[in-house]
Amino acid sequence: MSLIKELWAFVRSRKKYWLLPIMIMMVALGALIVLAQGSAVAPFIYTLF
Repeated sequence: MSLIKELWAFVRSRKKYWLLPIMIMMVALGALIVLAQGSAVAPFIYTLF
């Protein structure tokens, strides 16, 4: 959790708001990978790609 706080502090202090969409997409893809590792949702996720 501290990593997220540090990243948010960096974005706010340096005014690098263009990094936010990149970070959001990385979190979303990470969540998809976690969901696809053996759940019943996996076949539906694979059809997206």
